[in-house]
Amino acid sequence: MRKTSPMQRIGAIFGLLSFVTASGFAQEARWSASWASNLVVPQRSALAPPGNPQLQIVQVNVGVAVVEQVATTCMDMSLRNPSPRRIEAELLVPVPDGAALRGFAFHGQAKEPTAKLLPHGEARRTYQSIVARIKDPAILEFMGCSLVRSSVFPVEAHGEQKIRLTYEQLLPADGHRFDYFLPRTEALDYTVPWSLSMKIQSKRRIAAVYSPSHPIETVKKGPCQVSVRIAENGKTEPGPIQISYLTSENEVASTLMAYPDPSVGGGYFLLLAGLPLGKEETRSSVPREVTLVLDRSGSMNGPKLSQVTEAAMQILSGLENGERFRLIVYNEGVDFLSSEALEVSKESVERARRYLEGIKPRGGTNIHDALVEALRPTPKEGSLPLVLFLTDGLPTMGQTSERAIRDLVVQGNPHRRRVFTFGVGTDVNVPLLDALASESRATSCYVLPEEDVEVKVSGVFKKLQGPLLTDATLSLLDERGRKTPDRCRDLIPSRMPDLFEGDQLVVLGQYLGEEDLRFELIGKLRGRRRRFRFSFDLSSATTRNAFVSRLWASRKIGLLSDGIRQAGAGDDPVRARTAAKTDPHIRELVEEITRLSVQYGVLTEYTAFLAEEGTDLSERSRVLAQANRNFQDRAVQTRSGLAALNQSANIGYQTGQEVKRSRNRYFDQNMNSVEISTVWQVNDRAFYQRGNRWVDSQLAEAAQRPDRIVEFGSPAFMDLAERLARSNRQGAIALRGEILLEVDGEAVLIR
Repeated sequence: MRKTSPMQRIGAIFGLLSFVTASGFAQEARWSASWASNLVVPQRSALAPPGNPQLQIVQVNVGVAVVEQVATTCMDMSLRNPSPRRIEAELLVPVPDGAALRGFAFHGQAKEPTAKLLPHGEARRTYQSIVARIKDPAILEFMGCSLVRSSVFPVEAHGEQKIRLTYEQLLPADGHRFDYFLPRTEALDYTVPWSLSMKIQSKRRIAAVYSPSHPIETVKKGPCQVSVRIAENGKTEPGPIQISYLTSENEVASTLMAYPDPSVGGGYFLLLAGLPLGKEETRSSVPREVTLVLDRSGSMNGPKLSQVTEAAMQILSGLENGERFRLIVYNEGVDFLSSEALEVSKESVERARRYLEGIKPRGGTNIHDALVEALRPTPKEGSLPLVLFLTDGLPTMGQTSERAIRDLVVQGNPHRRRVFTFGVGTDVNVPLLDALASESRATSCYVLPEEDVEVKVSGVFKKLQGPLLTDATLSLLDERGRKTPDRCRDLIPSRMPDLFEGDQLVVLGQYLGEEDLRFELIGKLRGRRRRFRFSFDLSSATTRNAFVSRLWASRKIGLLSDGIRQAGAGDDPVRARTAAKTDPHIRELVEEITRLSVQYGVLTEYTAFLAEEGTDLSERSRVLAQANRNFQDRAVQTRSGLAALNQSANIGYQTGQEVKRSRNRYFDQNMNSVEISTVWQVNDRAFYQRGNRWVDSQLAEAAQRPDRIVEFGSPAFMDLAERLARSNRQGAIALRGEILLEVDGEAVLIR
């Protein structure tokens, strides 16, 4: 860093500024009603009259300190003037309603180095006046926010301006959950990188930290302190930044986020649960019994086998006192180090090392018999039995039926071992390995030819440190504490996963009715069988939680897509895949996937065509026929190769999705990343671009003619904006171009 950096100079100016609240600013000199030629809204864009040079928003860095529900946000914004002349500009920063301004500073000369906080009502009028003046609706999506307006400042020709804004807010609370919200546009064309780091300090233990909007990374500094930051792959993701944290003094903490939807008879919910660590409690008391199953067929010759044996040794070295292991190797036959699991010791690990050094790759691949041997023995009572199963090929020896091998983990797994599968290379049956893992509460992992087997296998095992909650079940109860199946449907996941150190539980579903939701969680917590009950009222259900229904839809689409993929399995693969073409059950799944995809704007490699300009969503039979062809050609017929690996990656992400995916990013059959820009998910709506018109998904399938036409900028338009803002749907009219949307059963065209 340079000795006199802009931020250091800002710091010098910072001390000279008066930190005053909105009421304090009212005592300042009268605010000028005039506007500069450039208006800068860091959360959306820089706006300039036609023909005028425009500033560029380069980057925004946000630091947040949360202490006992009070959040202090410091935004550092960088602006660039690419033109050869000085630009006069004003800064407009939407902030959460109820925020209090604490500081404003920038490097450079200014006429009035001050800023004013416009409360909710005044901010709304300001948004509307800007839209009327510049004929751009984009800023309307912030109508529910307060607004900081800065004084006029210049940005020199070919220069850069750095600005710092600091404000405080009391975070809204729902029970012991606290929610942080930072307004930003949901526009897909907004690609300015935003970094955010947050430090949370609480008197109570922190059980979970969750963001539905952006991928985050968390580091626990102690039971009551957590550091959070947006992950690298989330810095250019659009949309408001939302981060929630949950505190508790109990062993299991939980909270509920609900989105009301009368069309399903209630709405959608997201249940978040976490396990706070005690001051002295950093490890689990549940020992693991690990069975390593390694492929030594001829195709494993060379670097692959040496990497696998090194990964095996790393895993054995990572086991703790009291834990046990087995070592199985297979080709057309099955061999093992010992018939019973060995307790970890210096001697047993050395014995395993010598055994691994003697392995020679040769022969075929008998996956079935190797799996039988891994699942058969009785584990030590009180341990968590894990299997790490590795193969680099298709089953070629013994029982080769995909269905028969898949059914082993259900029918031939009496001790409920978790089977973590690893496919090395692309010549593996991907749907089979995925099914072995998912049916046993585990996960699958694939190592591409250019990747290191040792790194991938060891990375998965590191996540299996410290089993905390195992064999869990989740049920809904009535007011008398009896199990009731009629309060919720489509719970995802239906089978609760094991929770390891650092994990938290995210469950989505539909709720029915408006009465309180009561949950019962039963499982082994740190080795002891426990029962926990949680009760939530639905009074806080809000359309602001639109992410809940969209995440549920994405998970549902992933599960249904995997159901179609698994239909391609059978004792006779050719016959099974031929039968799938006329299977009415598959047609039903395709219809439901297509309906959900259109409604929520959640698209996949199978349904991406819905966003194409030539697709008429009102021609339902053609749309379904195209979707069915895509599923048959890809999901049913493709079992191995890169084109199967990409489907596993896409479906695996969807079925466990916890974060919005606004750009509908997915991997194509060549593992290239693809994004869709002609579908915009905004608030709780999805819009499809057709020429210069955006069409609400509620109207897209009906080829609806407008019941009413509203001219942009007219009094009727402003009334509509106010009306939508009351239900947090104002973003629906912030799109550029014509907009056809549904409002209270009426088709309205904004022109």
